[in-house]
Amino acid sequence: MNRNYMHDNWFELNHPEKIDSPALLVYLDRARKNIDKVIQEVGAAHRLRPHVKTNKSAEACQLMIDAGITAFKGATIAEIELLASVGAKDVLLAYQPVGPKIDRFLALVANYPEVKFKCLIDHVDAAKPLNEKLLEAGLGIGVYIDLNAGTNRTGIAPGAAAEELFEELVAMEGLNPVGFHLYDGHLRDPDLQKREEACDAGFAPIAQMREKLEKKHQVTLDVIAGGSTTFPFHSKRERITCAPGTFIYWDEGYASGLPEQSYEYAALVLCRVVSLPTSNYVCVDLGYKAIASENPLNNRVKFLNAPDLEPVSHSEEHLVLEAKEGHSYKIGDVLYGVPIHICPTVASYQEALVIQEGEQIASWRTIARDRRITF
Repeated sequence: MNRNYMHDNWFELNHPEKIDSPALLVYLDRARKNIDKVIQEVGAAHRLRPHVKTNKSAEACQLMIDAGITAFKGATIAEIELLASVGAKDVLLAYQPVGPKIDRFLALVANYPEVKFKCLIDHVDAAKPLNEKLLEAGLGIGVYIDLNAGTNRTGIAPGAAAEELFEELVAMEGLNPVGFHLYDGHLRDPDLQKREEACDAGFAPIAQMREKLEKKHQVTLDVIAGGSTTFPFHSKRERITCAPGTFIYWDEGYASGLPEQSYEYAALVLCRVVSLPTSNYVCVDLGYKAIASENPLNNRVKFLNAPDLEPVSHSEEHLVLEAKEGHSYKIGDVLYGVPIHICPTVASYQEALVIQEGEQIASWRTIARDRRITF
């Protein structure tokens, strides 16, 4: 087998023959190191509200709680139910609940009265039915106004429109506007200075708006800002809560796109050579059911112990790679791959196999990959 490693062999298992493939591996010590690093990056655990979309498991969330992180966010009802079930006390549904999701959300709120649940709002037409159902249930929650900082995905523009929405929310008895939510993950310029300048420019009107509303209403408003590409910039500001998620496992997409950040790969996919269909083709069992595949074919996985292999085709259960003529790959060879995009890759696996010192020591169920756990 090709031993031309790009790095050392930290990722190799002592007994890979015990693990069926494809498999998701989580390297426990590296995940813990990444958690410690992100806390150090922002200055204190209370300045974080990590997104759990990356890990989706109770045990990974518990690692962050054990490190002193108390506030979290998730994008689905399952993700925030997971957080409540492991004892998180401040949980944001980073999504605007619409339709039946309102009922599911409020059932969860009622079932965990000790948890401070919040959600996002970006339009009065979404706020009204939520407020009505809260009042019917005798409940009240805090809400963050979701701001559109340029992703054009969700949110309302900072300034007059957001200020008007704030006033409308203040008038609703079941909703308490506690601040603003900003995701500016579209800022990915590889030039660090340009990315920071764009981040600062996008935040300036938000800072002005917050100051104006705080003076008018005599309140203190929180701002949740930044994903992986921008949270280090936002962490330099006062009274900002940072909300990255990928840091816990990291991936090749961010490792190559954000070279200034030194988080470690803490989750890999293990696969095997299952066929040698031609003299220079190697087929592995890493189909697009086992690795995030929204990117072009050549940008889905990087093999740490087989950097010479080039993908040529991908299907549900197979990834065909081209090797040099005369290669030494054999059926049964184990490859260790870094996903380009770890979050949807994790969601492809029922469980993550936890690795420490080359041995599997546990398995973590990816419980929040389900759309529904209980509620």
